Amino acid sequence: MALDPQKRAEFVNAYTRALINAWSSEEYAERLGTDSRAALAEAGLELPADAEIVIVRELPEGKQDGNLDVQVEFWEIGLATGRYEFHIPETPMVDTAELSEGDLSDVAAGGTYCCCPCCCCT
Repeated sequence: MALDPQKRAEFVNAYTRALINAWSSEEYAERLGTDSRAALAEAGLELPADAEIVIVRELPEGKQDGNLDVQVEFWEIGLATGRYEFHIPETPMVDTAELSEGDLSDVAAGGTYCCCPCCCCT
């Protein structure tokens, strides 16, 4: 059962809050293991009382489940089966392989970016 765009956006926003909370608060990260339901609810992920909750903190070597589409699939499976799996790595997973030296330089030096292709910027 695929989520409609609004439900998908709501899930992604809540999941993102859970990730940020886990990465910025040791107390929240600990509660993910001890009281997952309450910690996830705090981020906006309300789960049924009888749901099975699986929190995966360490991804196996080479496993690339940081993709949001994968986590959305886990959520959809949970809605159908009652088993909800959340991949919340211990530390943020950032793939810098696709960044050029120029991209890295702009990030470090605070390069100028425009949000639109208007005549003033292009």
